Amino acid sequence: MSHQSDLISTDINAYLAQHERKELLRFLTCGNVDDGKSTLIGRLLHDSKMIYEDQLAAVQADSVKSGTTGAGKIDLALLVDGLQAEREQGITIDVAYRYFSTSTRKFIIADTPGHEQYTRNMATGASTCDLAVILIDARYGVQTQTKRHSFIASLLGLKHIIVAINKMDLVGYSEDTYNQIKADYLAFVKTLDLQDVHFIPMSALDGDNVVNPSENMPWFTGKPMMELLNTIEIASDHNFDDARFPVQYVNRPNLDFRGFCGTVASGVFHKGDAITALPSGKTSHIKSIVTFDGELDQAFAAMAVTLTLTDEIDVSRGDIIVGQQQNVPTIADKFKATIVWMAEKAMTPGRQYLIKLATRSVSGSVSLIHHRIDVNTLEHHDANELKLNEIGHCTMAVNAPVVFDPYKRNKSTGSFIVIDRLTNITVGAGMITGDASEEDWTQVSAEERATRFGQIASVIGLSGGNALQTAYQLERKLFDTGHAATILETSNDELTGAIKHAGLLCLCLDCKPAQADVSFNSDEYAVDEIYAALKNRGLIH
Repeated sequence: MSHQSDLISTDINAYLAQHERKELLRFLTCGNVDDGKSTLIGRLLHDSKMIYEDQLAAVQADSVKSGTTGAGKIDLALLVDGLQAEREQGITIDVAYRYFSTSTRKFIIADTPGHEQYTRNMATGASTCDLAVILIDARYGVQTQTKRHSFIASLLGLKHIIVAINKMDLVGYSEDTYNQIKADYLAFVKTLDLQDVHFIPMSALDGDNVVNPSENMPWFTGKPMMELLNTIEIASDHNFDDARFPVQYVNRPNLDFRGFCGTVASGVFHKGDAITALPSGKTSHIKSIVTFDGELDQAFAAMAVTLTLTDEIDVSRGDIIVGQQQNVPTIADKFKATIVWMAEKAMTPGRQYLIKLATRSVSGSVSLIHHRIDVNTLEHHDANELKLNEIGHCTMAVNAPVVFDPYKRNKSTGSFIVIDRLTNITVGAGMITGDASEEDWTQVSAEERATRFGQIASVIGLSGGNALQTAYQLERKLFDTGHAATILETSNDELTGAIKHAGLLCLCLDCKPAQADVSFNSDEYAVDEIYAALKNRGLIH
C-alpha cells in the first residue's frame, strides 16, 4: 500500500503500534439515489491502494458483465454494494461500513442509502460520525434528498460537511455550474446549524479531485477529497470540559475490590478528583483508575476504564459519575427531545416503550408531540403520531428520574434510543433538547387527551334488547385497539360530563337523545358496524 514503509516488513509490532496511534475519523456519504456515493468510496479505496488484488480482479470481471461504466472502466461501486439486492437494483439499501487508512489517519466510512424510505438507515449511520460527505449530481443540483440529509446531519450535530459536487465530467467541468450549485446549497443551509462546510467539484468515476487534483478543473484551487479528509481538524470537536462516566457494570471480584466499569463519555477524570454519583448525589474521590494494562493517572473520552472510589457510596449500573464542575447535568423524569421514528408501526403518545439513555434503561412514553418536522421544507406541522422515517419534536415522560445533558452539548448523555418492550426492537432514536419540568404546571387540554387516546371524548348512546351485551363487546373492542371507554348503565348528567372531561368514550345505556353525541340501536347494529361508524365519524382514530 502506498503509505506503508518498510516498517511493516521489518518490525510488525512497531508498525501496529504506529497504526494504533493514528487519529480515527468516522465519516458518512449521503445524497440522492445514483449520485455516486458507492463509486466515490470505491475510488477512495482504489486510488489509496486499499483493495486486495483478488477483490479488484473480481470487481473488474463484474464490471465487464454489467457494462454500466463503459469500455475499460471499473464499476468501483461494486466494492461497496455487497448485498445481492443492492447489486441487482444498482442502489444502496443498508448502511455499508468500510475501513482504510493513510499515513496520518484511520478512517471508517458509512455508505448510507439515498432512497427516502431508508432515511432511518442514514440517521443510524450518521449518529457516530464526525463528518458527512453530501454528494450532489452536477446535472441536477440541490435535490430534496440533499436537503433531507443536510437537515439530519445538522440534527445529529455533525460539525463538518463536505459537499461533493460529483459527475462534473457530464457537465463539461463547468465552473458556472459548480458556483450555482454552491450558491443554492448555501442558501438552503442558512437556517441549519452547519458551521464548517467545504465544497469540492469532482468526478468519482474518473478520479478528478478525489485523491489527486483534477487537470480538467484548473479553476478549482481547493484541496482534493483525500487531502481534506486527512487535514480537517476534528480533535477540538470532543467535549473535554464536562466529565461524564456512565456506569456499565459494578465489579466486585472479592471483598477488597469494588470498581465501577464503563467508558468515559466526555471530559477528563484524574486520580484524586472529587466526583458526584447521580442521581443519588453522593460524593467521593477517585481512588484509582484501573485498566487491563495497569493503573492510570487520568482517563478521557472514549477510554474504557474501571474507577475505584475512596468511599463506599451506593453506585449502580445506569448511574453516572460526574466531575464536580459548573456544568452539572439535569436530573428529571421529563425532557424535550427530537425523535427520528424507525418502525413501521407508528409512535403514538401514551404508548409505553423502553428508553435507553447511556447505560440506564427505564420505561416511559411520549407524553406530547409538539410538531412534526417536514425534513424537505423544514416546516412544522401538527401531528398526533409519528410514522416511519418521520421526525418530531416531543416531550418524553419516563417512570424514574434520568441524568442527561442537551444533545448539542454532550452526544453521549443527550441521546437515547426507544425500544419496543415486546419485540426488543429499536423503534426510534432521540436527541434531547432540554428540560421539560416547566410543563408540569400546564393544564392538560382536551386536544392532548384526544391525541393520547386516539379519540374524541363522546357519549355513545346504546339502546335495544342487546344493549348491555353490545356495550361490553364494544368496550372490549375499543380497549383492544388502544382506546379508552367506560360503561354507564344509568344516565347521569354529572357523570357523563366528568367522563367526557377525562377524555373517555362513555357507553351510556339509558341516555336521552339530547345527552348522547351519537346513538345506536343494538337490535339494528352489530358491534363491528358501530365501531366502523365511530371511525367514519372521526370519533376514534
